[in-house]
Amino acid sequence: MLVLVAVHALAAVVAPGLVRRFGRRALYAVALAPAATLVWALTRTGGVRAGEPVVETWPWVPRIGLEIALRMGTLSWLMVVLVGGVGALVLAYSARYFRSDDPGLGRFASVFVAFAGSMLGLVVSDDLLLLYVFWELTTVFSYLLIGYDPAKRASRRAAMQALLVTTLGGLAMLAGFVMLGQHAGSYRWSVVATDLPGGGYLVTALMLILLGALSKSAIVPFSFWLPGAMAAPTPVSAYLHAAAMVKAGVFLVALLGPAVAGVTAWRVVLLVAGLATLFLGAWVALRQTDLKLLLAYGTVSQLGLLMVVLGAGTRDAALAGAAMVLAHALFKATLFLVVGIVDHTTGTRDLRELSGLGRRAPALAGIAVLAAASMAGLPPMAGFVAKEAAFEAFHHGGTADLLVLAGVVAGSALTVAYTLRFLWGAFATKPGVAPADPHPAGWSFLAAPALLAVAGLAVGVAAPAFDGLLAPYADGFSAAEPGYHLALWHGLTPALGLSALAVAVGGGLFLLLHRGRLRASRWTPLDGAAGYERVVAGVDRLAVELTGATQRGSLPFYLGIILVVLVVLPGGALLTGGPWPRQFRAWDTPLQAVVAALVIVAAVMAARALRRLTAMILVGVAGYGTALMFVLHGAPDLALTQFLVETVTIVMFVLVLRRLPVKFSARPIRASRRGRIAIGIAVGAVVSGMAWVAASGRLATPISDRFPDEAVSYGGGKNVVNVILVDIRAWDTMGEIAVLVVAATGVASLIFRRSRDLDRRSAVPDPRPATGGPRWLTAGFEAHRHSVILQVVTRLLFHAIVLFSVYLLFSGHNAPGGGFAAGLVAGLALAVRYLAGGRRELNAAAPVDAGAVLGAGLFLAVGTGVAAMPLGGEFLQSAVLDLHLPLLGKVHFVSSVFFDVGVYLIVVGLVLDILRSLGAEMDRQQEDARDDVRDKELV
Repeated sequence: MLVLVAVHALAAVVAPGLVRRFGRRALYAVALAPAATLVWALTRTGGVRAGEPVVETWPWVPRIGLEIALRMGTLSWLMVVLVGGVGALVLAYSARYFRSDDPGLGRFASVFVAFAGSMLGLVVSDDLLLLYVFWELTTVFSYLLIGYDPAKRASRRAAMQALLVTTLGGLAMLAGFVMLGQHAGSYRWSVVATDLPGGGYLVTALMLILLGALSKSAIVPFSFWLPGAMAAPTPVSAYLHAAAMVKAGVFLVALLGPAVAGVTAWRVVLLVAGLATLFLGAWVALRQTDLKLLLAYGTVSQLGLLMVVLGAGTRDAALAGAAMVLAHALFKATLFLVVGIVDHTTGTRDLRELSGLGRRAPALAGIAVLAAASMAGLPPMAGFVAKEAAFEAFHHGGTADLLVLAGVVAGSALTVAYTLRFLWGAFATKPGVAPADPHPAGWSFLAAPALLAVAGLAVGVAAPAFDGLLAPYADGFSAAEPGYHLALWHGLTPALGLSALAVAVGGGLFLLLHRGRLRASRWTPLDGAAGYERVVAGVDRLAVELTGATQRGSLPFYLGIILVVLVVLPGGALLTGGPWPRQFRAWDTPLQAVVAALVIVAAVMAARALRRLTAMILVGVAGYGTALMFVLHGAPDLALTQFLVETVTIVMFVLVLRRLPVKFSARPIRASRRGRIAIGIAVGAVVSGMAWVAASGRLATPISDRFPDEAVSYGGGKNVVNVILVDIRAWDTMGEIAVLVVAATGVASLIFRRSRDLDRRSAVPDPRPATGGPRWLTAGFEAHRHSVILQVVTRLLFHAIVLFSVYLLFSGHNAPGGGFAAGLVAGLALAVRYLAGGRRELNAAAPVDAGAVLGAGLFLAVGTGVAAMPLGGEFLQSAVLDLHLPLLGKVHFVSSVFFDVGVYLIVVGLVLDILRSLGAEMDRQQEDARDDVRDKELV
């Protein structure tokens, strides 16, 4: 079964290429995937008849107990046959329905077969979580199929409507699954069904699951989305809304039925919602003039009938429901395909414009009559066998069952009425209407609906054989006496009389409507579409108001909201329930108090500053003070990194501030500054309190206590901080460097405004010759704009700084340093080179593409982790080698140094990218602007 799902996935991948190569004929090849499913299911018929399910289990996420558990019993076998057989025929039909030059044909073929594979996975899933995964996949693929033509507003609207309704229902269903699975200790339905909870817990779980089933199968109050989905191409409607997607909810109800049939709430909800859907869908179908919409509302009505029968909770009703699922798929898919041919050959689906088509297309009319007879419940069709079984199932019950029976008979009469309206509207000769002039459909176009119609006839005639196939499912329900058996003729029974009554009443109702003596009211109670529109409009209005109130384009406002929430929620919890420690130590040494006072003063002054540069310098002072605090706490690695980060940040700030106004605002901002200071103080107090409470409230031994020993034994280094970064917590570092690469790419894409401008991320030779005179640096073109002293100092120190960064890189495993700190030092060397000589000097100092450096660093870091796996290690596991080399003596080598080199390259590439974008590129843009002004002045 899993192989069949994989075959569908493979077909979905290759389908667009096949369509590009062979046009619409490729759909025949794509149809082989669902056809293979049908053949496979038919080969398992003997086991199904014997009640022996096909079971497959594959590991998925073993650590949390998830597995791909597949199980095909009688019900699943029936659905697999329908999903595969109808899917193959619809794809073959689509080869004639679409044109080869249709721009969306490749996408249609791919999504269609992917949907078929998802539906296959859904009906054979034994694990409830896996069932949910396939459930949502069908939702996504149906969204793409319904929205086949994205240029049409109706298609987009219908697709979104179906997506929202079924997705929300699916989320409720997932909650119900989780409740049942957690109680049973397993998510396999074959296990859960034997260990169900009781009382309100079970009722709540089942009601949540029913929300998913009812929304998926378009049951009141969710029935409005299915008629809207008729915006999809007719082949989509024939498959999704007859044999596949809408049957998912029916399948789920049928699957759970044997285990939960005794739950009163389950039966009441299904019977009431089903009967309401049966009546409303049929009544609205009677006033439709579009043949496809008539069938859509008829489908809604029939789905309601299926829910009633399968929700009754008896053995005979279950057998009738299974037979009805089969019959409905055959006749409704046939009729949708017939409508597609009518539309294709005549150019219209409006029954007011069709006349005489039965005489012009007798073969098509014959196919439609066969399918319509099954829908109306006429012998010897499958629909008659199934509907008579449903009548018989309720006939022997109590008062409630008799009331349900009356509703089913009345709904069947309405079904007969709209069936006659369909046949009359599509094929009858109407006075005053010009005869239809269809072009020939061809046998290949008629083949799919003809096969389905004949299949409906064959199922009816061979009802006893199908009884043996479907009975194992029905036998899962408790029965007080020998059950009913499917047959075409049971004699003169009350069920036969009720069938005749439904046909007679339905025919009379059609005649009354046709002759104008009765009008189908356009008023529809429980209009779900109107409720949906009101809810969506309300959500849209709320979104607009909320966006207008919060998304004001002000970064300080956004940050202020986040910080205020931090103060109110965690801060409030801290005040009300925080386990405050009894002992308090202000400092370890008075120097810490001095540095803390320096940081506080700098922070307050930064919040009060009016000039951007002043505020930036004060923030840097606060950062340097924090680094001093690390020194006083005995953390040289953290202090070194903090010093370097603050220095690089100041450089980046200076590059940006060149293009911003000197002051924050020209208007008075005293009140806002006071607000910022208050928020800052409150956030600082809350975060400090949280850190104090968390550190003092620790009960378990910190895992970090083992880090010093593990750093030596496993990481091969004495610098615990660096070993943590490149070995113990290397996964965290991997994520962080990936973020750095993404950040660098984002900065470059914002500054380099066109794709071809990205070439300037690499060093571009200066086309203009260098000026004469002394050249302290490599590129002397802009020497007259910069300080000579700075140039001399840079010339003397640049190479020493780079060498120092290399020293920090390779010594960081046992001494302060490491790839991150070393990369910052090298980045500062490049920054000094840029500040001394401009962008051309930067290009001369680093004649490489910043993107290439970033990519090389990420490749080296990932490659270091992957290299351990072929040798039997885990990803990012380090290897320690102690060698004795001539001249060098003892050499201690750790493979994680290559990971550190990757970090070094990424940091250097990031700084280089920012210098080229925020520095060199902005310089170039300013120069271009000055050149443009000069050219205009000359002109």
